[in-house]
Order: sequence, then structure tokens, then C-alpha cells
Amino acid sequence: MELKRSKAEWMRRYASFVIILFVIALGTSLSIRANLGSSPISAPPYILSLIPGMKMTMGQLTICMHVFFILIQMLLLRKDFEKRQYTQILVSFLFGFYTDLTMWLTAPLQVPFELNPVAGYPLRFIELLAGGAILAFGIACEVRCDSLMLAGEGLPLAISRFLRKDFGKVKICSDTCLVCIGTVFMFVYFGHWSWKMVGVGTLVSMFYVGIMVRVFSPHLQWLDLIFIPKGERRKAAPQTSDEWRGNHVITIARMYGSGGDAIGAEVARRLGCPCYNRQLIDQTAQQMGYSADFVAQNEQTLSTSRLWEMIFADSGIPTSMNPSKEDAIYVSQSRTIRGLAHKSPCVIIGRLGNWILRDDPHVLRVFIMSGRDFAVKQLADELHLSATDAARKIEQVNTGRANHYWHYTGKQWTDINGYDLIINTERTGIDGAVDMILRAARQIA
Repeated sequence: MELKRSKAEWMRRYASFVIILFVIALGTSLSIRANLGSSPISAPPYILSLIPGMKMTMGQLTICMHVFFILIQMLLLRKDFEKRQYTQILVSFLFGFYTDLTMWLTAPLQVPFELNPVAGYPLRFIELLAGGAILAFGIACEVRCDSLMLAGEGLPLAISRFLRKDFGKVKICSDTCLVCIGTVFMFVYFGHWSWKMVGVGTLVSMFYVGIMVRVFSPHLQWLDLIFIPKGERRKAAPQTSDEWRGNHVITIARMYGSGGDAIGAEVARRLGCPCYNRQLIDQTAQQMGYSADFVAQNEQTLSTSRLWEMIFADSGIPTSMNPSKEDAIYVSQSRTIRGLAHKSPCVIIGRLGNWILRDDPHVLRVFIMSGRDFAVKQLADELHLSATDAARKIEQVNTGRANHYWHYTGKQWTDINGYDLIINTERTGIDGAVDMILRAARQIA
């Protein structure tokens, strides 16, 4: 995907990437120094570097592995291999140099494997978590930078495009294969299992780093001040005195079965403004060329298994290079919601409206909740379900919404800090909730 950026912005992003690459290498090296195993991508070169008499350093072995990965990408993608991704070769050499440099810098922090377990394991885990956090911060910055990527991420992306398979599944298989290859090297050259080569740290890095990437990602907007030249930021800034044009907007997040949809529709009717709920699905489907059913199934119901798959597969692949169907839908809906907020007063139900419009001072952010028994009764009566089926459906939908919210915001869906007004419809009823929202809306400037 070719992005329209000025030469000055590209240069800023490339220069930033050079620094970010050092952070990634530092996090990787610090994790290795914990002596609990390396990350999947580092397993083969790290284990080979430990062979007695090996004349190549871990950094040099990393370069060889990455160049091999680039050759495979070129063979798979051929003419579809982006020209700017040839710079992966230079990146590989730089990352190899950084790997040796950071391994040297972190050498004094090596936790001896023979250290007393009572003292040694807490130190190892602290170092492992610190290294993983630094690595995750670097990856989150790399994604925000959105310029280049390491060959270790480019290979599974190329394979997923060649095979037309989901990137997340390919990335998990790729990481698993690298760990298996490292394990084979370990047995061939050392003849036994070594926990300091492939161990707890290997498993931890497969999910802990992904979780931390999602924690850091929503808080890196400030990096755009570095990536984008000041003059271009001014051109992109709105020319009006009020970016949001003063339209009063009400966003309603709601637990399933709490009556949030009915409340939103009634609030909009009494205010005489549009209510966007299912309409957002239809608009997104039209813009993206998907069916409405496809968007409805993937827009805000992120299953726990799918969430964990995305966490395990989390990497330095910017969305512009590899948007998942969930990411593509989220980006499209975000643009639609911002456009609707600029257009006129309205009520927006769900779709992370409170987060997407979090900087708009004219928005009232409402969260509708209810007790479980109340929700079960409401849903059972509405859909003619048994209490058991209704409870199961409520749990499934609420989990999907919570996962979706955390995936894109790094925050909890039910965190009161994300809302201005929280209403329990079991206490207020639908009409009471509507009245409360209308009274609160009158207080918005």
C-alpha cells in the first residue's frame, strides 16, 4: 500500500526507525540475559551463537537469517515485493549490529544460571519482564512509525499473501517453526534440553510482548510530532476555530440486554436528531465492499480465541501494510463516526464511539448497564429464548465487546473513566434512563 507522504516525512520516519530498531534490539538482548530462553525469532541465531568454537556472533547469525528471509519473500512475491522493502537488507545489517552491541551492553546484567533458585528466579523474571516491556514499546513505536519492517515480520506477511491465509495464523506457525528449529539445533549441538536456550522466557515472550504492545499503542500519538514535519501538521489541521464544529453528540456503550439500543433510539427521537446503530454497519459495508452480515459478524464481537491469536501474532506490521478484517472495519467506522460528528448532532450507539470521539468537548459519553438477571429476562422475552440460552448469549456478546474495546484502546470497556454518565437500567428503567441522558445532555456546552 503506497502512502502519500512528503520526502521530508519519509526521511523523519526512516531516521526514527533507526532509533526504534535499537530499542527493539535492547529489549531482545535484555530478555535473553534473564537466562530463561530467547524469543521465538531470536531462538535459532542465539542457540547457534552458543556453540563452542562458533566464530560468528549472534548479530552476524541474525543478519544471515534475515537475508535468507528476504530472499524467500522476493521469491514468493516477485513483482509484488514493494521496492521500499528492499531496504530490509540494510535494516538486517543494522539490526545485527545493534544485536551485538546490546548483547555487549547488557552482558553485566546476565543472571547466572547456577544462581540459587530463591534469589535467581525472581531476578530472572524481573529482567525478562523488563526486557519484554522494552521490546513491546519498540514494536509499538515501529508500528506507529509505519515505514519499514524487520525481515522476521516480512516473511510471514509474504507467506500469508502468497497462500492467501490470515496473517495471524501464519505468524503463529512461523514463530512455532523457529522455536522448533532452535530446539533441533540445541539437541544436535548440545545433546540435551537447556532451559536457558528455550524455556519459560520463550513462552512468556509469545504472549506478554503482544499484551504490552496493545497497552502501549494507544498512548503513542505524540510520536506524530516527530514523524510529521510541523508545516505539514499545520496543513492537515482544521481551519475552523472549533475542530468539532460544536455539534452535540451522545455516544452510548451498552451491555447486551440492558436496553441500550432502545434508549439511544428514544433519546434521538426526542432530540430530533439521527441515531446511528445498524446504519454504521450498512455504511461500512458499502464503503468497503463487504456484505452487511460480514461487517456485523466482525465489527465489535472479538472472541477470546481470536483476541489471543492476535496477541500471539502481534508484531511490527503496520496496519497500512497488513490490515486485518477487524482493523479495516475499525478504521472505516472510525472515519464514518468522526464524519457524522462533524456533520450534525446525533446519537451513536456502540462502535467505540466514546473512544473515537474522546477529544470532542461536545460529546456526552454514556454507558448503559444492568444486572445479569434483568438482562437475561429482557433478552429471553425479546428473542423467545430460555434463561440458559439468554445468559450464554449475553456472556458471549459482552465478552466480545470487552475484547474489542481492549484490543483497540488498551483499556477496560467498563472503566468508568471512559464515560461521563453510567446508568443501571435495572434501577431506572428505559424511560428513566432516557430522562437522565436528556438532562445531562443539556449541560454539555
